[in-house]
Amino acid sequence: MAEKTYPMTAEGKAKLEAELKQLKLVKRPEVIQRIKIARSFGDLSENSEYDAAKDEQSHVEDRIKQVEEMLKYAQVVDADAVDPNEVAISKTVSFLEAGETDAETYTIVGSDESDPLSGKISNDSPIAKALLGHKKGESVTITTPGGQFDVTITDVKANV
Repeated sequence: MAEKTYPMTAEGKAKLEAELKQLKLVKRPEVIQRIKIARSFGDLSENSEYDAAKDEQSHVEDRIKQVEEMLKYAQVVDADAVDPNEVAISKTVSFLEAGETDAETYTIVGSDESDPLSGKISNDSPIAKALLGHKKGESVTITTPGGQFDVTITDVKANV
């Protein structure tokens, strides 16, 4: 069975590597120390500090596993290997919705890097899925939970 790949930008991979280092070298030891301190309070059956620390430890270990999995199967996308006018992960695309005068601009990133408020949308989002593979000047129909709309791709830029 093929493992899931995680497409991401080089910047996204570097952030995950930094997060993993932080989790393993800082957060994990902090939680272990909190567990030791909470244990010293005595009876573990009614020790809320111990329970909270164990819950946090579980969350930290789950995130470590998740980040390790993502890094193991990371697929860093090389935007330079794609036609400069083609929409791809790690590129910034601008498009104009039919009947509108203001263009919308988004950078398409891997799903773990998405931050719509900063203009970074996941490659798994309906907008990105519709735009990926299309080129500057093409018209595309985007289907979202809110309905369909037609756009024209006005610009595609590689992120530097």
